[in-house]
Parts: sequence; C-alpha cells; structure tokens
Amino acid sequence: MNQQYPSQLLEKAVSEFSKLPGIGRKTALRLVLHLLRQTEDDVEQFANSVSRMKKEVRYCRRCHNISDTEICPVCSDSRRDASTICVVENVQDVMAIENTQQYHGLYHVLGGIISPMDGIGPSDIEIDSLVKRVESGGVSEVILALSSTMEGDTTNFYISRKLQGCDVKLSVIARGISVGDELEYTDEVTLGRSILNRTPFDGKSK
Repeated sequence: MNQQYPSQLLEKAVSEFSKLPGIGRKTALRLVLHLLRQTEDDVEQFANSVSRMKKEVRYCRRCHNISDTEICPVCSDSRRDASTICVVENVQDVMAIENTQQYHGLYHVLGGIISPMDGIGPSDIEIDSLVKRVESGGVSEVILALSSTMEGDTTNFYISRKLQGCDVKLSVIARGISVGDELEYTDEVTLGRSILNRTPFDGKSK
C-alpha cells in the first residue's frame, strides 16, 4: 500500500532522500520531518553545504583521492614516504587505512575494480595513471590493498602484469582480512596489521 502524503512538496523531498544508498522511504520521511522542524537558516546551511560540495570538491590530479585542492593533502605532505604507493579501490579505503595510523606512504585510488559482470574493464578505472606514476620513477614499492574478492584478485593480477618490467616491489596486504571481505568494513586493528604484515605478490591469478 502506497504511503499517502499530506503535501506534494513533502512527498517530493522524501522521494529525493530515498534515492540515497541505504535510505528507505520510512527513513527518508523521518529525515525530511526532522529538517522541517529545523530553522530556515539551518536548512539553508545544510542545502548549501551539499551544493557547494558537489560544485567545488575535486579529485587529486596525482592519486585521484577527493580533495579541496588540485593536489590532495596526502600527496603534498613532504613527511609522507613518496617511494611507496598503496593502491585502493575507493576513497573510503583511503580513510580506513589512514585511521589505522600504520601507513605513511602515498595512495592511488582506482575508482573501482575490474568486474566484467558489472561491465567494468581496465580502461574504466585508474590503472594507466598508476603505471605512469611508477614509470616516472621514485617508486620502490606498490602495495595492492584491494578487497579479498575475486574481482580484487583479478585487478591485482592485471596490475601486476602492467607493472611487469618496472623496477618496483609488488606486495599485497596480509590476509588477516577474510576472503570476500570489503576493505572499508574491516576493523582498524586488523587492517593496520594487514598493512604492516604485507607480503610479496606472487603474480598468480587466484
């Protein structure tokens, strides 16, 4: 049975909120009613922050992490180990690894992983730019920190083939993370240990 709304404006707002991942129409209605109870200034500040984020947030020219500037704070930090690049699937993974405080190198955000079932191939993610970063010199190790899934392993294997011939050490995070687990949902202690106890990548497709 369809929910009856006393206002078309309310119904439209609920429909927009329910487009967000993990937000059903009941939760969307609670959020909208909460906003209705706020002051007009508070709601405008909320709307402006979302609008400004969409218009002004950039992606780092070097590593593709989300940034307010052309080069993100991690890439521009001279205290970071620029000889090590940690390859991750998405921005959430960068945040998860940073929260462990166990890694002090740079990152490379692929923006996805190879998944033929979803129509995502190597050219759809940032693999070529990774290869160019390594080929430009100064990189001694590339850590493959992708989720322990078939798609993650396939992407690891493809990257290893692309970097073949480059004078760089390839390693993967230790399998303290269970097979099939998504990186961003792993607890910080386990993830931190997986980074510290990384192992050489054998170049074999799983």
